[in-house]
Amino acid sequence: MKISREPFTLSFRLYSNSQTKATPMKQAKQELLVLSAQQGNTKAFNALVEHYHSALVKFAYRICANQQLAQDAVQEAWLKLSQQLRKLNDPRAFKSWIYRAVRWRCIDLMRRQNNNEQELTDYQQQFSDSMTETPSVSEGSLLPYINQLPDVEKQIIYLFYLNEISITEIAIILEIPIGTVKSRLNRARNQLRNIIPRDEL
Repeated sequence: MKISREPFTLSFRLYSNSQTKATPMKQAKQELLVLSAQQGNTKAFNALVEHYHSALVKFAYRICANQQLAQDAVQEAWLKLSQQLRKLNDPRAFKSWIYRAVRWRCIDLMRRQNNNEQELTDYQQQFSDSMTETPSVSEGSLLPYINQLPDVEKQIIYLFYLNEISITEIAIILEIPIGTVKSRLNRARNQLRNIIPRDEL
């Protein structure tokens, strides 16, 4: 699939949700790619797309509970980012920036589709109900327990364990204080310890 839009020409393939998680990109390499892409280097930008696209589609799907909406949200986020990348002052913030952009594109697309403000405010419940992966060796068996957590805790568990996103970045993505992320992550861990049978730990 090719997308032509100034200032970049993007060329990337949509990844299925079943694809394995990409190896984390080293911070220094990411910063160099972002800086190069900001100077108009298409190969550098496409390298960022290639690395993050699959994880972003999965993240969007947890919010939308709709594969097509998830793919549309991510593609629109990339297109918008390609136009505004030069405005990013700190290349270290790239990952949290693109995740937050995808989150808001999901909300916009859900608003268009639902045309119902109440359904939009309940999007976090859709996020949690659609979750198909959990931070555990025995993923399938823990899903019922993960789904018992409050909505924000579920999102934090998913981002922290499956996407290996830092607490600081999660705070930016979800637009909540760092201290709140830490406390809710600890709370989620404690809740899981209490509700998961010992033979499943």
